[in-house]
Amino acid sequence: MADRTSASITVAAPLASVMAVIADFAAYPQWASAVRSTEVISRDGAGRGTRVRFQLDAGVIKDSYVLAYDWDGDTVVRWELAEAGTVITAMSGGYLLAGTGDGTTVTYELTVDVRIPMLGMMKRRAEKSIVDTALKGLKGRVEAGTGGTT
Repeated sequence: MADRTSASITVAAPLASVMAVIADFAAYPQWASAVRSTEVISRDGAGRGTRVRFQLDAGVIKDSYVLAYDWDGDTVVRWELAEAGTVITAMSGGYLLAGTGDGTTVTYELTVDVRIPMLGMMKRRAEKSIVDTALKGLKGRVEAGTGGTT
């Protein structure tokens, strides 16, 4: 796969609060604009989703796929595509959290490959849009004090 797209944002909340919202897959349609629905297929011993099905509607890209998650406490979660959809052929990424004096810095990394022919520059622009929108949605959700159940 190609280079990752990444961006960071500071959220005015502790690590655990941010990670609780990230782990609350049922609430994703409320703050992740392209996600229409989610279904947690399996969970780890802490109750966090380890395989999650997503229904996505991001304009040109409408698809259903399954991601496999690997959690490292309240600091890192990474995912890989476990079941490809009809459009999305590869996906990997992660949220990396670091505590700061102002709350938590969240870095979102993402790489996506699709069946639709797309110039590398256009693909990077689409990934950047997804990353930026997700970070802003996550920040808004955490700082509003909503979410946080698995």
